[in-house]
Amino acid sequence: MKLDKVQISQFRNIESAIVYPSPHLNVVIGQNGSGKSSFLESLHYLGFGRSFRTNKHCHVIKSDHSQFSVFAECSDRHNDSHKIGLMRNHKDEFLCSINGERSQRLADLVAKIPVQIFTPQSTDLLLGSPSNRRKFIDWGLFHVEQSFFLQSVNYSKILKQRNALLKNQQSGKKVDNDEIEYWSHQLAIYGGKIDTARQKYISALKLIFKRISEQFLPEFSLEISYNQGWDSSVDFVSALKEKLPYDSRMGFTSVGTHKADIKIKADKVLASERLSRGQLRMLVAALQLSQTLHLFESTNKSGIFLLDDIGAELDEDKRIHFIDALLATNTQLFVTAIEKSHLSFVEKYNDKKMFHVEHGHVNEEQ
Repeated sequence: MKLDKVQISQFRNIESAIVYPSPHLNVVIGQNGSGKSSFLESLHYLGFGRSFRTNKHCHVIKSDHSQFSVFAECSDRHNDSHKIGLMRNHKDEFLCSINGERSQRLADLVAKIPVQIFTPQSTDLLLGSPSNRRKFIDWGLFHVEQSFFLQSVNYSKILKQRNALLKNQQSGKKVDNDEIEYWSHQLAIYGGKIDTARQKYISALKLIFKRISEQFLPEFSLEISYNQGWDSSVDFVSALKEKLPYDSRMGFTSVGTHKADIKIKADKVLASERLSRGQLRMLVAALQLSQTLHLFESTNKSGIFLLDDIGAELDEDKRIHFIDALLATNTQLFVTAIEKSHLSFVEKYNDKKMFHVEHGHVNEEQ
């Protein structure tokens, strides 16, 4: 899906903006505080329903206003047009619109446009908590496997039921063991499906990542491994049964797909301990590019990629390689930089548009 027109209203310092992007490369120039990252943030809402800069939606609303909105006219790979958008207000109410139909189901909106983002904080994928890496895997599965979202929702609901029973046990309340066993089996059913999907996805991703990582970090031997969230020598039901006494004391489920993680090693050492900050950025770029390629090769879908402050994050050779590879997958790319000197290499691209942002005004350069 490509964005043909974007309309932004009351979003941070952007009072109102209408932008007609290129279907290929879009370059956004502006000083710090001008609104260029806010522009990317508004596009991020279309793919995630949330910000990449704050957990508080109210902080995104322009001062002295009660809500913000982001709407877009899009075209898919069959050139069929779509109209999508969302609104959030100070009461944290959410409403999205898809081709004229209103909905409060965020998944309906974000399924339309696969959006990825690379920012100065992207190394959190490697340095942050396992939840960041689970989100990375599950983003890919959400856009590749139609059944994955419902399986994840069901798993989360069942996990809450089991945890509520364990919490009651921890507080001394009487709990029917048969009820815990029932929810344990239900958790294992959906957890097994999620684990199978993740294992398959990571196996496919590894093949692409090997090729990409040799180009981005040729000086290291990089490998990905997956920890499913319980002892792999036993099945999920057995793991839950074995951990039940501990879980009852703690009041929560300590094993399962909600505890899964991926580890990336460089020359047999954890990449987070072996690589420099700059090399970690290269590794994240390689992972995201691998994911984009997998999406394109397995579904023929293309998405939107947001590259914030690329001049500070990747050296020139890697920038060119990254952008070339993304555009080869028919990705619609939005790149920001403080100065044009950081983007001198974009002159080689013909199918591009240049935008300048100043004091919240987004203008296309002619």
